[in-house]
Amino acid sequence: MAQLDLRRKLSVLADAAKYDASCASSGTSKRDSSGGRGIGSTEGMGICHAYTPDGRCVSLLKILLTNFCIYDCAYCINRASSNVARARFSVDEVVRLTLEFYRRNYIEGLFLSSGIIRSGDYTMEQLVRVARTLREAHDFRGYIHLKLIPEADPKLVEEAGLYADRLSANIELPRDEALQRLAPQKDVGVIKKAMGQVRLKVEAARPEKRDRAKPPRFAPAGQSTQLIVGADGAPDTEILQRSASLYGGYGLRRVYYSAFSPIPDSSTALPLSKPPLMREHRLYQADWLMRFYGFSAPEIGEAATDGMLDLAVDPKLAWALNRRELFPVDVNAAPREMLLRVPGLGVKTVDRIVSVRRYRTLRLEDVARLCRSVDKVRPFITALDWTPGGLTDAVDLRARLAPERAPKQLSLF
Repeated sequence: MAQLDLRRKLSVLADAAKYDASCASSGTSKRDSSGGRGIGSTEGMGICHAYTPDGRCVSLLKILLTNFCIYDCAYCINRASSNVARARFSVDEVVRLTLEFYRRNYIEGLFLSSGIIRSGDYTMEQLVRVARTLREAHDFRGYIHLKLIPEADPKLVEEAGLYADRLSANIELPRDEALQRLAPQKDVGVIKKAMGQVRLKVEAARPEKRDRAKPPRFAPAGQSTQLIVGADGAPDTEILQRSASLYGGYGLRRVYYSAFSPIPDSSTALPLSKPPLMREHRLYQADWLMRFYGFSAPEIGEAATDGMLDLAVDPKLAWALNRRELFPVDVNAAPREMLLRVPGLGVKTVDRIVSVRRYRTLRLEDVARLCRSVDKVRPFITALDWTPGGLTDAVDLRARLAPERAPKQLSLF
């Protein structure tokens, strides 16, 4: 009977955790469990739950400690006034599930969040106990991502970073005004203070070359946050500006974007329908451009209409079509920074071009061998045997490069 009860809890609390998108295991240091010592590893293959930047699939047990909550955030399915099934794990139950799922090769790590029960301190202490028990009592060396309770005592936040690979505190809404209105029990200043504390601790844990003794590890995979898209009316350009500010101010590894999903018995202050999931996808692409391609948020916003990214074409192509005076660029002479702005050329492709052109002058067929598809690239480059002529400025270039109809993205839920 107890086992059936645990399964019911798992069903409720795994389903409740699906709305938190800030879940990935990239950037962590490897804990080697070879030699028969320790349980778990951040390396390997498993059930597809998250992907690292290098494309590796990482499986995580993603659950809430509980979906009971004393807060009444209007956009949250687990808010205090919500009429949903409730459940709560004990610390020992989460530890047991994590170890059993790992031993069955279902998972490689744990993503643990929670509703607020009793107080922020009490909830954070329970989350930390799970991580501490896994690490110290069971020598678990898999990946652990803990959700921070920003209101908790800074000492608990510090302790969490000693056991977790990554920490996250969700800003939730792009506009501070909207957070105050829809989640009056949350304080954006308190959230930012907790994120600032994590940044200082992460930076302090980075050893200097001259240091003989390494400082204690602290959240080696850094911290992340989540922004809900479409709940507060903020356009894409405002969301990207907020993300850029968070990256610069708190050294975040990732900002995750989650399309707002209407919930039962929701507040009249919330939209009645969810935004297209393609909007979420475009924001992720734009975020990638800011982190790896040298684009700024205002540059990406140049091609936006009324602050919204184009759903029919990716942000990089939209920017290039809007700035045609900068093209074509010579693949044999253009600086790396400009090649990164050519539609169809990724970071690895650009690095290969820069490397190869030291020894030979590139032709179009050489570029075609280095990239996935030369069709998108051709209008924006010149090579030894290729110039696009009037193709770069062609009136119908967008129609040639954009899909005939917008792709349909299915819901994950």
